[in-house]
Amino acid sequence: MPKIVKILDYFYTVQKQTLLFLGSKPIGYHCLLYLLQNRELLQIEIVGLMTNDNPVFSKSLSLKSLANEYQIPLIDHLDDIPKADYIYSVQYHEILKAHHIAKAKKIAVNLHMAPLPEYRGCNQFSFAIVDEKKEFGTTIHKIHTGIDDGDILFEQRFPIPENCWVAELYQLTYEASLILFKTSISKLLKGDFTPASQNDLRFQRSTSIHYRNEINNLKKIDLNWDQEKIDRHIRATYMPGFEPPYTLLGNEKIYFTKSWK
Repeated sequence: MPKIVKILDYFYTVQKQTLLFLGSKPIGYHCLLYLLQNRELLQIEIVGLMTNDNPVFSKSLSLKSLANEYQIPLIDHLDDIPKADYIYSVQYHEILKAHHIAKAKKIAVNLHMAPLPEYRGCNQFSFAIVDEKKEFGTTIHKIHTGIDDGDILFEQRFPIPENCWVAELYQLTYEASLILFKTSISKLLKGDFTPASQNDLRFQRSTSIHYRNEINNLKKIDLNWDQEKIDRHIRATYMPGFEPPYTLLGNEKIYFTKSWK
């Protein structure tokens, strides 16, 4: 009987798949927490964490603290990441190069909080509001060396409410992203997905890419614009915790904020 137990123990040990997690921000925290709380059910081992623990967000959502609690190794540099069956990135701030991606024996994926290929890069919530989009979404895609340009594996889309503010769109996307992550992780680990090429979808869906510093131009309000455009840019860029949208009177910045009724 003891020999049978040992054989079973060995069987379940070798069946576990390894996963390296790269992430930050609240969505990264809650995705990692879900993985850690469901390690046995998913039959995975988290072999390391890379994070920058953005100080803008609550200290209670520290991925480093979470890793320490669960005794997950912290990795400081991408060149030091170990080989793993899967690399999973959620709001990680660095671009992976080909030799980093190659550390994933099966697949490296990224959860991008925007619809693809429409909104690659940064500040996608703001641009969607400025562009007067009626629909938004969240996407899990294969990581390539380009920015958010790998094949789409899973996605979820939803309507943008009328007169939506960026904080509201962020929250809607956050909730949809967490649901998508939880409902797709088992399928990902089983290889139960059909990749969709973003190149094949560009003409049907359109495409764009935005960089981190572009938000500064969106925040600069020209008072010669019509009222609707001014309102749209304010709704798109007023986010508590960050510099508000503004106009210039001489050399002085005059900030716009949300009026509370």
